[in-house]
Amino acid sequence: MTEVLIIGGGVVGCSVARALSRYDARVCVLEAAYDVSEGCSKANSGIVHAGYDAVPGTLKAKYNVAGARMYPALCRELGVPYKQNGALVVAFSEADRGTLVKLLEQGNANGVEGLEIVEQDRLREMEPEIAPEAIAALHVPTSGIVSPYEMTYALADHAAINGVTFCLNTKVESIAYDGEKWHVLTSQGEKTCDVLVNCAGYMSGVFHEAMGGEPMEIIHRRGQYYILDHPDHMPFARTMFQCPTKMGKGILVAPTVHDNVLLGPTAEDIDDPLDTQTTADGLESVLSAARLTWPKLSVRTAVTNFSGVRAHAAGGDFVVGPVAGNRHAYEAAGMESPGLSAAPAVGEALSEMIAEGEGLQRKAEWKPFPSRPKPFNEMNAEERTAAVQTYPLHGNIICRCEVVTEQEIRDAIRRPVGATTVDGVKRRTRAGMGRCQGGFCSPRVTEILAEELGVDMTCIRKGAPGSELLCGTIQESMKGVAEDAD
Repeated sequence: MTEVLIIGGGVVGCSVARALSRYDARVCVLEAAYDVSEGCSKANSGIVHAGYDAVPGTLKAKYNVAGARMYPALCRELGVPYKQNGALVVAFSEADRGTLVKLLEQGNANGVEGLEIVEQDRLREMEPEIAPEAIAALHVPTSGIVSPYEMTYALADHAAINGVTFCLNTKVESIAYDGEKWHVLTSQGEKTCDVLVNCAGYMSGVFHEAMGGEPMEIIHRRGQYYILDHPDHMPFARTMFQCPTKMGKGILVAPTVHDNVLLGPTAEDIDDPLDTQTTADGLESVLSAARLTWPKLSVRTAVTNFSGVRAHAAGGDFVVGPVAGNRHAYEAAGMESPGLSAAPAVGEALSEMIAEGEGLQRKAEWKPFPSRPKPFNEMNAEERTAAVQTYPLHGNIICRCEVVTEQEIRDAIRRPVGATTVDGVKRRTRAGMGRCQGGFCSPRVTEILAEELGVDMTCIRKGAPGSELLCGTIQESMKGVAEDAD
């Protein structure tokens, strides 16, 4: 059976893995981090872009529009939260108005439906909180929002259900081709395969060249964000963009699928793709720009900040398909925004290229994704009563801020590609994402993880190796104190 290795467990790599799981092949995903979705896939705006910003004729335009159209049905199938809330690209000057016209023309050329420019009066009817300086906006009714990490987890789970294996904590150190097989040296030893697929995010340029491609420059572009707590009144129903620049789509003010408010991102070219720190200057630039859209903005309800680093290909477009020079090598490189929007379409397209190029046959049976229960915090009183009667551990609320139950946490750990860390539980269940940021629930989550994984609590980490939450027991500490006293 053909053996396929996919380098990278982000939303694109997991999309490719799920699509390839329809074929008779041994598929394995190699991920350097301790979990899937640990790169840019967990730290972005969560916007399903409609496709107006991509230059017509580019792969970005092609896969953005196709992928965005797949999202509603795909999210229903996988039980991932998604809302088609629409978007507005706001003009604050006549120069900005020219940008709106250009975006409208691009969107129409790309086949984006429903685009229109709305003037000031209608704009204020649609979004009363908009700044008085706003003079017009491009209305994008097909724009949506999604939870990017929940999408990645669901794609990984569905791939695993259909036979894909996931090798986490497995960093690829070098690759070589001997004319028949790929030899992939990793931190966990050497792996061989017939077909190699590069979905490695910020490392995609390095592997592109190692697989026989021409030199590819990947620019590491960091974006910093604010997240505000659930407001009593959501200031904007739609995702509010400012006019884009050459560095990106600009600072947005947007609701999330879980009813927080998101502000950001910045666009900073940096040398270290792992530098996801937030800075005072960066966060201040987010606020000053966001206030152009939302003058009443206050950060009194801010619950956290974060940043992510996107992989910007210097050529400006996605690189999707076979790697020139070796027909057993394929890639999806330079997958910056709108990479999340494009991921489902890229996964389908690249898997079809691989199947055709390698002669893969469809499986007789492809298992559907199992239905997922409604989150406890979205249930009404009657549904909660029924849930507790069926699974009594729903009666134990572990995270008070987000109303997450013990049953949900244990289920998250038991998923096909399940949580092994406190952060893994957080992103799969939202335990720890509320206003106390895990101050109340983290100890119990740590205890549940240890029970489910069959390890000592001192082995449980917040996230990456080295982030262990406990260094020992009280008994051990007291023994040391007693020995010092003697």
